[in-house]
This record gives sequence, C-alpha cells and structure tokens, in this order.
Amino acid sequence: MRTTMEEATQPCPECGVQIRVDGRFTTWCAACDWNVDPERPDRTEPGRLESLRQALAHRHGEKLLAEVSAGETLRPRRDAAGVLAHVLALAVHGVTVALLVGGLWLVVTGWGGAAVVLGLFLLLLSWTLRPRFPELPDDEPVLRRADAPELFALIDEVAAVAGTRSVDVVTVSAAFNASVTTYGARSRRVLTLGLPCWETLTPQQRIALLGHELGHYSNGDTRHGLVIGTALHSLTTWRYYVAPIPDPNIVEMLVNLFYVVPRTLIQGVLILLDRLTLRATQRAEYLADAMSARAGSTEAAVGVMDRILVAHSAENMLQREASGRQVRTRGTRSSEQPWHGLWERLAAHMATIPEGEYERQRRVGALRGHSVDSTHPPTHLRRACLLVGEPLAAAVIADAGRESLITAELAEARNVLAQRVVRHGLGH
Repeated sequence: MRTTMEEATQPCPECGVQIRVDGRFTTWCAACDWNVDPERPDRTEPGRLESLRQALAHRHGEKLLAEVSAGETLRPRRDAAGVLAHVLALAVHGVTVALLVGGLWLVVTGWGGAAVVLGLFLLLLSWTLRPRFPELPDDEPVLRRADAPELFALIDEVAAVAGTRSVDVVTVSAAFNASVTTYGARSRRVLTLGLPCWETLTPQQRIALLGHELGHYSNGDTRHGLVIGTALHSLTTWRYYVAPIPDPNIVEMLVNLFYVVPRTLIQGVLILLDRLTLRATQRAEYLADAMSARAGSTEAAVGVMDRILVAHSAENMLQREASGRQVRTRGTRSSEQPWHGLWERLAAHMATIPEGEYERQRRVGALRGHSVDSTHPPTHLRRACLLVGEPLAAAVIADAGRESLITAELAEARNVLAQRVVRHGLGH
C-alpha cells in the first residue's frame, strides 16, 4: 500500500485550484496540467532505425488497443510478415554459410596459392558472423532449483498458468527490470530478476511480473527467437564492420566510399527485418501483459506498470546511497555496513511516493509516448489495454510463508548486489 507524507498545498498559478506540494517531487496541477512535464526529454535526434521503431511502435500500439477495445481477443498470430521475416533471417544465415563453404573450398583447392589467403579471410569472417548463443552472465548471482526451491515452485505455478514450461536458471541483477531469454546451444531458459524492481513490488505484483515474463515464451515473440534473433545480431555485426571511418584520410575516404553500397544494403535489410517483426513484438507485449493480469490479477499487473513509470525515483535513491554511503572503513560489524538494509530502505522510499506523482508520470508518458524501449508499445496504451473489460482475478495467490522463504533464498544475492550498488552505483 502506498503511504503519503504530510504535504502542503498552494494555489495553481494557472487555474487557482489548490494543489499538493511534496518537495521530493514535481509540483503540478491535475486540473489544468500546469507544470506536468517541466523536464523536456533529450533533444538528441535518434538514429534512423530508432526513429522508425518509435513511430511504428506507437502506430501498432494504437491499432492493437483499438482491437482490444472493440472486443477482439488477442492471440499469437503467424502472418505473411512473420513468414517473410523467417525467410529473410534464413537468407542472412545463408550468407554466413556461403562464406564458410567458400572459404573452405578456397583453402582446400587453392592450397599453396594466393587463393588460400582469401579463403582464410572468408573463414575468419564467417566465424565472426556466426549465430551467437547467449551465455549465462559471469558477474551476476545465478540460482538453480537446488538453490531456491520455493522461488522455482512459484515460477512453476505461474508457468503452468501461462501454458509453458518453467525456466532452468534464475539470474539476479541490479537493473530495475526483468526479462527472459535462452542461453547455450540447447536454448535453456533463464529468467533475470532485477532486484530494484522485485523488492519494490507487492507479493501479488511479483506474480504478475512473472506472468508477463513467462508469457513471452508462449506468445510467439519472434524477435527473440533463435532464427530471427541471431539474424538481427549478425546484421548488426555486419553494419559495424562497414561503418564509416570517422575523420578519414585520403585512403580511408576511399574505403568509406567503397562501403557505401554494402552499408546501404545491410541497413536496408536490417530495417526491413526489424519492421517485419515489430508488429509481432508489439502483439507479444500485449499478450504478455494479458498473461500478467491472468496470473497475478489485473490490479497487480497495472501496479507493476505504474512501478515502472517511477523507476527513475528508485534509481535516484540508489545512486544517492552510492554517493553518500561509500564504504570507507573495513572490519566493522555487518550490521553497520552501509549496504545493510538497502533493499528495505528502497521499498520504504517507494512506498512514500504519492498517488499524484504516479498520475503525473502517466500523463507525461502519454505526452512523450513513453515506453520501456523502442520495441515496446507506449506504456500508457499498454495500461489502457489492461483496463479494458472486466478486471481479472489472480490465478496464483501470494502466500506469506512462501514469500518469507523466497526472501531467504535470495538473501545472498541481495547482499552481493547491495554491496555492489553502494560501492559502484548502478552503472556496474
């Protein structure tokens, strides 16, 4: 439950309505939107691909919200764009295979001649462009079933509601986020829990968060699939290789000129593949949101979304802890260490954010088109979509006893990341 510190009031300079004043947050007027967005976003122009993503994300988000508002039930969909995206991705991988085969042929048939040099170059190039399988992070706490049986039991329950299998590994990070992906050639599943997010959610909201993330495994999110995901990575690598050389000399200017055609072609394929998959990615986010509501309840799913809107407040608080409570001495008792109780202090801070700040951030999000990133639908549209129709009750109910056990299972990870945040901030 959110608590509100004692607040003063003042008349709005625009309309005269009495407005609440909390020195920690922006003073604004809900009646006329005076000062609702005093901090203008960064005016730096995004790149061409990023601008296209943002425009399409907003357009697709509005269309999907209209579909839901009209009573249509969203489902995973395999359309012509998805089929074409897979064909294009396979063609990208085909180029890598062609480089490999061509390199081998030149090495074998041209051994002892100049062709072997080209063959070796093609083999090296195909190796750098090969599909990459993500690995587990080596700088974050990793939990397996034996380490956290209650946490995995909860994840299993939510996975059953989502109609998918559970995860193999949980990693814990210091990001205000959560995500799912696969790792290794066998595509094992991994869930990443960002402690700053996890620790500020209610138990029921945590279930909704798990529902959203596990929903991505069952809703046809092709962008993060094996074929298309690795093709996007390969294209990004190609683009890096042919990027123009800054401040070129005469020779480098000629190299830049030579790379114009392949760079344009690669950028075009990347934009096309991105566009072909973006609508499916938008749909996947809405479907994941629906699974969030189904698992944890509509109220909890909306609560998670609201928490994301004020993530900057949590990040600012943690940065203040890092700046003001740096470790200066050694050998003190653990109860006196500056990171002791960090997550409890963060939760207490987030509990005092007034409802007015949540509402302001929702309005700012609508004005700016806020989203988690350029591939996500705008957050205010996702929130509106959740609130269409009758609210859903939770399929998985939080249990206080289990929550205590899960907290104990995360104790070591909590301590490790608390120390890291206080010592180095959120950038490490």
